[in-house]
Amino acid sequence: MANDHMPFRQAPPAAPSYRRGWVDDAVSAIEADQCRTADTHLMRLIVPALSGIDIYLKDESTHPTGSLKHRLARSLFLYALCNGHIREGTAVVEASSGSTAVSEAYFAQMIGVPFYAVMPRTTSAEKIAAIEHYGGNCHLIGDGRALYAEAAALAARLGGHYMDQFTFAERATDWRGNNNIAESIFTQLKGEQRPLPEWIVMGAGTGGTSATIGRYLRYRQFPTRLCVADVEHSAFFNCFRTQDRSHVCERPSLIEGVGRPRCEPSFVPGVVDRMMKIPDAASIAAMNVLSRLLRRPVGGSTGTNFLALCRLASELRGAGTTGSLVTLICDSGERYRQTYYDPAWLASRGLDPAPYEAELNAFLGNTQPLALDVADVSNPRA
Repeated sequence: MANDHMPFRQAPPAAPSYRRGWVDDAVSAIEADQCRTADTHLMRLIVPALSGIDIYLKDESTHPTGSLKHRLARSLFLYALCNGHIREGTAVVEASSGSTAVSEAYFAQMIGVPFYAVMPRTTSAEKIAAIEHYGGNCHLIGDGRALYAEAAALAARLGGHYMDQFTFAERATDWRGNNNIAESIFTQLKGEQRPLPEWIVMGAGTGGTSATIGRYLRYRQFPTRLCVADVEHSAFFNCFRTQDRSHVCERPSLIEGVGRPRCEPSFVPGVVDRMMKIPDAASIAAMNVLSRLLRRPVGGSTGTNFLALCRLASELRGAGTTGSLVTLICDSGERYRQTYYDPAWLASRGLDPAPYEAELNAFLGNTQPLALDVADVSNPRA
């Protein structure tokens, strides 16, 4: 598929030139890709035990690069092109070893500019291969804590542009519309019995998607509330709980795509109504349960989302309230066969999802309340 998206001459990293026609062509190519791939599906999950509570899953795994990060990469490239940061021949650099780097490599190849992903030397061969599949270059470093600084330094050495997803994610997407993910969800819900959800549940990696959704809810004056599901090793939850952005987390997140060691600039606590901090084993358990319900594997961050959604569904059922709930399938579980789906990998990290799976199955199978013990806090400024 990569060779189908090469409408531009491949330019060397040095000496980018300004040619307005090239920028116009680049923007047109990215917009055409969006038209070709249309929108992702909004699926309804039928759970007989939750009669009156409609569960919807926005399936972001159907993007060409297989994850929610495809939207982010598209927005970042359009933002950089329209702001004059990427020109013909500009080397694009990102600090990422995951799905964002894969998606950015895809768009860089599409418009014919070099792409460099700065990542820890411990990054798996599978991830490196996925980035290289789209023509990306993997710049490996020994100390993962130096990721941001090395990405900025590499961009400077190449005379290129540091994309900096963690800073620009919240501003690269037009939160008022332009078919952003929030507008897409509400458009797809129009014909449903309960078109205004009680809650939308979203994890936080950069924080950009939760910022887009939270802002859109306020802009459209919808009653829907936003719950952000954080992971065990992440700074976001404490940042939200205390309204103090200085919190850090020394351990890296085991759940790929979500959780960060610092409160990233794109995380906007003020548009979040509630946060839950989900244990890693519970995320894996929810991933397994949902995969069985869908009859196809989903990733760990989807499990984080689904666990939080189930807690909200339990609250609605306990209160005798009907309503709809929406969350995301962030990516496919096929990427995690050697990690989250491998019992030996889980055991080596002391993760036992079985007790959480039993509780979730009991909840989804009958009227038993879901009593999982997770940290949970509402916005203190709401």
